[in-house]
Amino acid sequence: MRICLIEDDLELGQALHVALGEDHDAVWVRRAVDGERIIREQRFDVGLLDLGLADGDGLDLLARLRADGVELPIVIVTARDALDVRLRGLDLGADDFLVKPFATSELLARMRAVARRANGWASGKESTWTVRGLTLDESRMAATRDGTPLALSPTEFTLLRSLMRRVNRVITRRQLEAWATPNSDAQTLDVHMSNLRKKIGGNYIRTVRGVGYVIEK
Repeated sequence: MRICLIEDDLELGQALHVALGEDHDAVWVRRAVDGERIIREQRFDVGLLDLGLADGDGLDLLARLRADGVELPIVIVTARDALDVRLRGLDLGADDFLVKPFATSELLARMRAVARRANGWASGKESTWTVRGLTLDESRMAATRDGTPLALSPTEFTLLRSLMRRVNRVITRRQLEAWATPNSDAQTLDVHMSNLRKKIGGNYIRTVRGVGYVIEK
């Protein structure tokens, strides 16, 4: 797995670079401008993004990348633990959020989880589902509505895939949290689901109060 680490703290950056480099190909930069450049120029499987960078705020960098359609799975790693910061990061398109200090093993687990979601779980078949003009192509990791491509984050795609693969079946919140937002709190699922609904429109996803969600034909 190829990882882009954007972390300006010298001690932590060095430690993470060494730890990640044991089993993965990790590139470490300390400035937002360098991180943005290499993410646009090179291929990575996941990005690790600090928010307090010397030359800018990591949230601003995240917003620019998502606005330009960059779909690289990104895990925010930061000392900021305020709820509004976490929610804003998720709203802007982060796939997970980890507050410092953290165990390297947990970071690795979360990183693998978002990378798996981005690349899709092997199912042995390439499948496409269509419901009322909304189409999801699992083999291409793409979704369209009436032929128009939808810019979904990896987590949003996983949520939509989970629902469309089980049309007319109610999927519980616990199931969706396990599949799409593991190791996160309940509000994380709510934020991703809200963003997904805004992007696909059309009232496709119905909330079953106290249980979960369903897409119905």
